[in-house]
Amino acid sequence: MKKILVLHGPNLNFLGIREKGVYGEMSFDGLNEYLLKTAEELGLRLEVFQSNSEGDLIDRLQQAYFDRVDGIIINPGAYTHYSYALRDAIASINIPVVEVHLSNIHNREEFRHTSVTAPVCIGQIAGFGAYSYILGMYALKMKLNIQ
Repeated sequence: MKKILVLHGPNLNFLGIREKGVYGEMSFDGLNEYLLKTAEELGLRLEVFQSNSEGDLIDRLQQAYFDRVDGIIINPGAYTHYSYALRDAIASINIPVVEVHLSNIHNREEFRHTSVTAPVCIGQIAGFGAYSYILGMYALKMKLNIQ
């Protein structure tokens, strides 16, 4: 069974609390339950990690290399737009990474239109709410040639 890591960046632990008009009503726990259930249905082993700290996210990316994680879905939150350290960590681990966003970052404030992390990912999915993560799972499943 392929091992997939979901990394949630800053403020994602406040889903269902913050800016419901942008991020929806689903709680953080609800999102994770949805992801775990879907991963099981797809025959994937899923681990979920969230941190508001850039360093913790980098440490977990590096640990993923040693844990032999097969693929990563990351929502870097605001780090998407300026964290070259996170970008370099993704580039260094040689694991397929899909960047996801709940909202359509290209339809929001100008500063959100640029991702410094997407160029080192196999792709970016944005604007489909919680389903962005599910689409990320399907993308990894395809990339990893999982039947």
